[in-house]
Amino acid sequence: MLLIDRYHERINQQITKVEQSQRETCMKVGEVMAQCVKNGGCVHVFDTGHIINSELIYRGGGVLFLKAFKYDLAVEDAVRTRDRSGVDQDMTGLAAYALKKSGALPGDVIVIGSVSGKTANVVDLAIEAKKFGMTVVAMTSVAYSSSVPSMHSSGKRLFECADYVLDNCAPVAEGMIDVEGIEAPFAAASGLSAAVIMWSVVAHSIEKLLEMGITPSLLMSENYKNGPEFNAQMKERYAKYGY
Repeated sequence: MLLIDRYHERINQQITKVEQSQRETCMKVGEVMAQCVKNGGCVHVFDTGHIINSELIYRGGGVLFLKAFKYDLAVEDAVRTRDRSGVDQDMTGLAAYALKKSGALPGDVIVIGSVSGKTANVVDLAIEAKKFGMTVVAMTSVAYSSSVPSMHSSGKRLFECADYVLDNCAPVAEGMIDVEGIEAPFAAASGLSAAVIMWSVVAHSIEKLLEMGITPSLLMSENYKNGPEFNAQMKERYAKYGY
């Protein structure tokens, strides 16, 4: 079988697995998001770079109530490089200051995406967001994350810190297909799986909002006729009502 055909077969299996195993959680998270928006809350999305932000946020067909959350600590210090291995460089708790500086409020929802779920900043944000009073939704691979140690001082991984876990069902180390003659497996699973999961969550949240008598603002393609004008109206509505 050609590799292209093997990929099509394997990605279809992956999406079917996601549809069957994550349906209930997707619906629950969709309900939580809808209720949050109804109550005047906001939905934040923190992603480590595997498609969620670019796939879901501010694009044609997407809802305006999903907003990207980003934070970092910028330090400028132009001294020469030296050995700092003996210096305590633990950044635990930094996310708490990011949340204080952000537009977040208790009662908001935050979706945190990390395939391995092991990195310190991801775990730190989940822990601090819960302390802050937010509902934490993890988008991760439980199988992959369970196989690696946490880099956070708590020893926890993302899926162990969240209120809801959306499992992208990616295999350990991401690749889905073994190719003869190549050491690493081919074709990452997490990106497309995460996209399917998150669109499913948003689909259910839209239905729930409509049931509540709320019509969420959806964007039109900027390149479509009257797209910019339409989107400007939607942005004004979101700024006023939060949906």
